[in-house]
Amino acid sequence: MKIQTSFRNWLLMVTLLIFNLSCKKQLNAVEPTNLQLVATVSNDGSGRVDFVATATNASRYLYSFGQGTNESIRSTDGKAFTIYAESGTYTVKVIAYSSSDKSVELTQQIIVDKNEVIDNTGYISPETYPGLTLVWQDEFNGTELDTKFWNFEEGNGTEGWGNWELQYYRKENTRVHNGYLTITAKKESFGGKEYTSSRLTTEAKKDFLYGRIEMRAKLPKGQGIWPAFWALGANIRTTPWPFSGEIDIMEMVGGGPGKDNTLHGTVHYEDGGHKYIGGSTTLQTGDFYDKFHVFSIVWTANSIKWYLDNVEYYSFDTTGANKDEFRRPYFLLLNLAVGGNWPGAPNANTVFPQKYIVDYVRVFQ
Repeated sequence: MKIQTSFRNWLLMVTLLIFNLSCKKQLNAVEPTNLQLVATVSNDGSGRVDFVATATNASRYLYSFGQGTNESIRSTDGKAFTIYAESGTYTVKVIAYSSSDKSVELTQQIIVDKNEVIDNTGYISPETYPGLTLVWQDEFNGTELDTKFWNFEEGNGTEGWGNWELQYYRKENTRVHNGYLTITAKKESFGGKEYTSSRLTTEAKKDFLYGRIEMRAKLPKGQGIWPAFWALGANIRTTPWPFSGEIDIMEMVGGGPGKDNTLHGTVHYEDGGHKYIGGSTTLQTGDFYDKFHVFSIVWTANSIKWYLDNVEYYSFDTTGANKDEFRRPYFLLLNLAVGGNWPGAPNANTVFPQKYIVDYVRVFQ
């Protein structure tokens, strides 16, 4: 009996001890409160941002910086920093933990401006041409895209914009800064695609019939990289492509020697089926990535002529009833595609991000 009584007493004491410890743990299991985050963005153009998080009852913090990767940094004092590779708007998340593993989180958007210095080396076209008047231009001198002229086209279109392109077009990949428009192609998952970029049009805002149309730009490079400056018939919403016509003023399909240095100019139209024809030219030295060039067409009622740095390299005769598409107004497009039927997919040698940098677009008539 004494042994049984002692055992019962011992079991009761253990139960009371466990209960007491459990109660103490519950009393100590406090949540962090009043979480705040201060972000200091460096103004030296480095892309560095310093963070300080504070919260009552917090013993440690976990940061993620919104750069499209699974990066995270742990901090015991709430302090952390990261260096952003590109300018842009980023969503930062910080989670504060208490010693009992209770947590609270906060998200905050920050804007990073790296003040990228762009080397302006390259050909610059004249501001006047004999017999022509400048009727429209965008010199990209503001701080954002001028939506009086341009539209953003977003998404992946139908069948990858008809080309099985691999990117998702977003507004966020377009930047206007220091007199340049920059479209950036990134390797990041969004909208079910592995890449993002931008596509711009002047549809319903600016269209043109004949004249000299030109763009000064520095192109990206690499396998699967496909920048373009082109035009579509303004009647495309009522007259399906290719009946509406297409003029490709500049296309470059990246992928090393013979590609990153080769320019293509093409037309698409309907003549008993889809027809296309065009010409190309190759730089004697270097790539289109190395410096700025000017890509132009001179378009009349009888012909379209393509120029690189004011040197003609291809001409197309537009006379004849079967080419009536080229005697109607067209709107302009700028885009940077990733992948597609023509360039193929990026490979292990393709470097991201890639930038398509435009100095100006001008139209003379």
